[in-house]
Amino acid sequence: MATKVRIDKWLWSVRIFKSRTIATDACKSGKVKINGVAVKPSFSIEPETLVEVRKNGFNLKFKVLKLIEKRVGAPIAQTCYEDLTPAEELRKFEDWYIGKAGSEQRDRGAGRPTKRERRDIDKFKTDYFDI
Repeated sequence: MATKVRIDKWLWSVRIFKSRTIATDACKSGKVKINGVAVKPSFSIEPETLVEVRKNGFNLKFKVLKLIEKRVGAPIAQTCYEDLTPAEELRKFEDWYIGKAGSEQRDRGAGRPTKRERRDIDKFKTDYFDI
């Protein structure tokens, strides 16, 4: 087992990111931090390292338990890290979805909105919810 692994390789191998290229791009754009400092894709991590990842609007936090270099199945990958993401961060999407989409309902049989209705809906959403 390796004593150090590149951060981009580890994020890909434990299935935080779908591809290694996406993991590398996230590191380059400053979305991956260790101890509050953005790191390059070549940064080497060790066990017990705390990793913060900004992905799809969520701030995820992980503690590295095991180092792996090859991509493995999801059940094995979950044993390689401890998820320290706060519960309110994980519920962020649910709160947003209920606030945004909870009020959108059309009468049964009304069909899809027309182009004009769609524009009115979009205008209402941007004015009311400040998207």
